[in-house]
Amino acid sequence: MTTGRPAGYSAISSYSRVELLHLIQLQRERTIADLVTSTGLHANTVREHLQRLIDDGYVVAESEHRTTRGRPRVLYSAADGAGASSAVQQRKVKAAAERGDLLRRVMPGQQSIELDTAALHQVDAVVEDLMDAGFDPLIDEEALTIDLTPCAHAEAQAAHREVLCSVHLSLMQSVLTEAGGPLSVDGMRSSCDPTECVVQLLHAGHRQ
Repeated sequence: MTTGRPAGYSAISSYSRVELLHLIQLQRERTIADLVTSTGLHANTVREHLQRLIDDGYVVAESEHRTTRGRPRVLYSAADGAGASSAVQQRKVKAAAERGDLLRRVMPGQQSIELDTAALHQVDAVVEDLMDAGFDPLIDEEALTIDLTPCAHAEAQAAHREVLCSVHLSLMQSVLTEAGGPLSVDGMRSSCDPTECVVQLLHAGHRQ
């Protein structure tokens, strides 16, 4: 499914943006000064990267509430679908569900016997988000897994695999939360092959 964006557009194709997003996922309400100190990037560069992340629905910005004089700072938080919700992310989730419903209506063979409507809409949203990020996800609705092999980032950014995996798992959880439903990210299946990536989901209504 195409999004009309040029190849490589993804906000998280740049490791500098991944690093910023990781810091913001670890701690809410970050300031520009804080992120400059943590990354060593120039303030203008940080602002540009943050705007890209905001435009893609991964980060939200709000002015701090001050009780004293002075210009309020802008605080940046991860759009996790719970404590902070992005209007961009909301639109993406809604559009993904509508496209998924349409596909299932015109192609009866696409009907799921494993997942209910809410869970299907969550899958619709997370699959489209992963495709935007350069992945080619393969869903197993029975096993509740998302196979991202080969990882689009494993070789290009191999030195930062731990951070990359953490950011991507958090983004997947954010999309699932925003979509609303019984599915959540349970973790990544361990593998001896660093390029192999299979994410395990958890259904709140299924006993383990």
